[in-house]
Amino acid sequence: MRILKTWMGLFVGLIIVGGCGGGGSDSSSPMILSATGAAVALENAFPNLAFNQPVALLQHPTDTARWYVVEQAGRVLTFSDPMAVSADVFIDIGTRVTSGGEGGLLSMAFHPAFFVNGAFYLSYTGPGAPLISHIARFTSMDDGISADPLTEEIILSVDQPFGNHNGGHIAFGPFDGYLYIGLGDGGSGGDPFQNAQDTQTLLGAMLRIDVDGPVPYGIPADNPFVGSSTGLPEIYAWGFRNPWRWSFDIQTGSLWLGDVGQNQWEEINRVEIGANYGWNILEGNNCYPVDPCSTAEIAPPVVAYDRNQGVSVTGGYVYRGVVLPGLFGDYIYGDFGSGTVWRLTDDQQGGTTSEILISSGARIASFAQDHDGEIYLIDYGVGEILRLVPAP
Repeated sequence: MRILKTWMGLFVGLIIVGGCGGGGSDSSSPMILSATGAAVALENAFPNLAFNQPVALLQHPTDTARWYVVEQAGRVLTFSDPMAVSADVFIDIGTRVTSGGEGGLLSMAFHPAFFVNGAFYLSYTGPGAPLISHIARFTSMDDGISADPLTEEIILSVDQPFGNHNGGHIAFGPFDGYLYIGLGDGGSGGDPFQNAQDTQTLLGAMLRIDVDGPVPYGIPADNPFVGSSTGLPEIYAWGFRNPWRWSFDIQTGSLWLGDVGQNQWEEINRVEIGANYGWNILEGNNCYPVDPCSTAEIAPPVVAYDRNQGVSVTGGYVYRGVVLPGLFGDYIYGDFGSGTVWRLTDDQQGGTTSEILISSGARIASFAQDHDGEIYLIDYGVGEILRLVPAP
């Protein structure tokens, strides 16, 4: 277990809505105590396993003993014992994937009726000019033990004008059953084609589609541009730079998103249907690149932090577990560069407060959440899966 010395005096509020604060990256830095006084630690959830550039962790929809780890180069590994010494290949699409930098096999989602149809979805980048983002459906014929790459059906492809800002996370809405797809602005720097503010492109947007509709997919009737010529019907919300990781609150259905910043600000958004989240008019709460700028009809971030705190935000999950009751209802998120993990809490005054929870020392590529609401951290650098637990 990674146990870091705890100092009550360091339980300090860092970020109020629109503000910023301090963080650390040294794995020997103190841990912060929760509001209940119960110290938080990280332990290796699967201590005998190491993975190659892991970017996502999922639990089988019905078999809670079975886990899946998505590796960037194109493999999904599976195992059903937390003390396993090896993992099996669930599916390998490495020959179709262009991996490296921000591209590769980026995300996986099980169909809500996986136990009936065996369908799951992968999000990956393949060769193009320079890349193409693909969302593809595959089928497992043995209830998630294995899957044949030949079952692939590509349902959506989007050309990427540059090699970065691919986004790529996918997930099904917990209450509506639709597939949500996060795409970055297409890359380079500063969004040179203004994609994030252009609702005639799918780039820089959160998409929502009905994979059970007509082939290749249907459009939910309440998507904001349905029946309008002002935007594409797949778009759910827009104005994102690189929404690398986001999640739904499994209790309320709220959509929380970490949007990676340009040069100065990282941000967390609570995403609502039909809203514009500001890039590239704003970076965080600040005009970009021209000041002053018009912020009319732009939804501000819930929290923004500057480059003294980290360099690449990784969106996390609202904690709904039981082993850390002091975190219940808090949004847990982190930073890939600094390794800092924060908790975002309701300040009971109409806003939120963000506080350092752990200085992990990890390269936090993603978080994950199991069916019990417990939260895991994926360390891309050393290939470990860590779990938030009470410190002894």
